[in-house]
Amino acid sequence: MQATYQKAWLALIAIVLSAVMLTACGNGEKEEAADTGSKDKEGESYTVEHAMGTTEVKGKPEKVVILTNEGTEALLALGVTPVGAVKSWIGDPWYEHIAGDMKDVEVVGDESALNVEAIAALKPDLIIGNKLRQEDQYEKLSKIAPTVFSETLKGQWQENFKFYAKALDREEEGKKVLADYDARVAELKEKGGEKLNQDVSVVRFMAGATRIYNKDSFSGVILEQLGFTKPANLEKVFSDNPKDLFAREVTKELIPEMDGDLLFYFTYDPAESKADADKQVEEWTNDPLWKNLNAVKEGKAYQVSDAIWNTSGGVKSANLVLDDIEKLVLEN
Repeated sequence: MQATYQKAWLALIAIVLSAVMLTACGNGEKEEAADTGSKDKEGESYTVEHAMGTTEVKGKPEKVVILTNEGTEALLALGVTPVGAVKSWIGDPWYEHIAGDMKDVEVVGDESALNVEAIAALKPDLIIGNKLRQEDQYEKLSKIAPTVFSETLKGQWQENFKFYAKALDREEEGKKVLADYDARVAELKEKGGEKLNQDVSVVRFMAGATRIYNKDSFSGVILEQLGFTKPANLEKVFSDNPKDLFAREVTKELIPEMDGDLLFYFTYDPAESKADADKQVEEWTNDPLWKNLNAVKEGKAYQVSDAIWNTSGGVKSANLVLDDIEKLVLEN
């Protein structure tokens, strides 16, 4: 009898152990399946519609090459450090306000003259460029890695920023960046009150040339968002093509048309043309017509950074423009 009970207990123990082992194996298979599913998810692709068509991007891009100055700022704002980027228009090789974030980034030419070999050597998994600047290089770039292009480069930097966020599969992060910018604009509008109800001119000096910028420029969009207006006289400057509201090259005879409540001016002075650019500034700002402008006479002609107010054209610069306006206009 005792031997029979022992056999029964041993059989029961064997059944229990088998059940435990089966459960453990089942859980292991589930965990393995979960891991496989995660890997599959990481390997998922997404498509990006862009200026040159539709491109499939596999996984989350980690090695990104960016071919516009504004795009470089977009990537940094989205928490992505590119492996390669085009040189800043001013700087050695980066704008001062982004240099600290670009220490290990390789230069791959500039916006208008790419170094395709340098791009290929980086073995990127995504290249982001611009049709206006690099349309003729698209086929070569597409053979290196998935390549997507924004359409153009003018004042509507926010639309391009949304495109960059989509290209990186970081649209939610992008919405947060733009929401923070919009909140800052709203804050300054509330703080500024009547100080924002003024006419503003924006002037750029270069080697041998001077331009007036209008509302479709980078700074023009920001100023309009804040509620500033342009001097009525500027209509004459842009009357030759009223649909093009970007910028016009002008002669000294048109200085009086710049007259407004405020004037912001900046100088494009890369090392190779700095002496000529500085000469242009000196000749214009010492001209009697310039000195007779109301903004100049009242101490409201402000010299600001070309890199921030015009050349870089990105989200980081947009926020720095807001900082300048708060300091120069709202706090004076």
